[in-house]
Amino acid sequence: MPGYRPTALVESPALASELGIGRLFVKDESSRLGLPAFKALGASWAIHQAISARVLGPGATGPGSLEGLRELASRAGELRLVTATDGNHGRAVARFARLLGLPSEVYLPEVIARTHPASVEAIRAEGARVVIVAEDYDATVATAARAAAGSPEAELVQDTGWPGYETIPATIVAGYSTLFREIDDQLRAAGVTTADAVVVPVGVGSLAQAAVTHYRGGEAPEGTVLVSVEPDVAACALASLRNGTLTTIPTAATTMAGLNCGTPSSLAWPHLRDGLDCAVAVSDDQADTASRDLRAQGVDSGPCGAASLAGLRAVLDGFGNDLGLGAESHVVLLSTEGR
Repeated sequence: MPGYRPTALVESPALASELGIGRLFVKDESSRLGLPAFKALGASWAIHQAISARVLGPGATGPGSLEGLRELASRAGELRLVTATDGNHGRAVARFARLLGLPSEVYLPEVIARTHPASVEAIRAEGARVVIVAEDYDATVATAARAAAGSPEAELVQDTGWPGYETIPATIVAGYSTLFREIDDQLRAAGVTTADAVVVPVGVGSLAQAAVTHYRGGEAPEGTVLVSVEPDVAACALASLRNGTLTTIPTAATTMAGLNCGTPSSLAWPHLRDGLDCAVAVSDDQADTASRDLRAQGVDSGPCGAASLAGLRAVLDGFGNDLGLGAESHVVLLSTEGR
């Protein structure tokens, strides 16, 4: 893809010293394919696969370039990309729709439109039609799904799954695998065989699913501890793990807007249940402090991305020894978005 390059893996000796661990690395996703978050990796691959399936048939191998995909999209007849978002996923879908010459329709919860108007304008600037829904994220996803189901030309590109809708979310998870392969290469370049722990912010859990797939599926050496982090007002993965079943919870406003989700993806849930070693929830104050601390280390991290540092602090304060983390450990934080 034009503009692709691995995002930086930034080492912070200062934070490692503060935390009492050997080496700390931060995967900085504040500029991924020209957008301020990792979401472009999943959205671009899902759109590629969806268009290829529409034009060439299910399972077909699509074109290997953006130009080829644009030509293929022109053969799809009327096609509109639809999604719901807390911000960055919707912008990524709108960006790639624009690059392919396709219309897009992005649904946002009213609380996001009210508290993060810049996110709405950024999506509109990509040429998308923005629809504000006066409900929470889960209800906004349902609204977008109903709208797409009622239009044969609409393709729903959603980064969460539910029974009957899991093919597109699976391709989004596959797109995220690039991020973890980059980390492997970058750690080796830094003289590290593998991470002892990786800390992943969680909304619906698709990125965490990609982490579990990578670290538990034979792509990486064994032994990496996987930690999920959520806002304390939207900790649906933590609630599901406690209950032993996929659980929907009420949510409240948080500065970690991109993680403000009340139900884990049905596709991600079994992976979270079976593959995570630890799940924690953090407050806005903890995430905001971590955001400032990461910026001081040269990483442009918003509250969602900085949740990983806040979560690591909580883990090390509470039960780091139980996870085998200490003075010799090498830890990777996923800073999933910039400010």
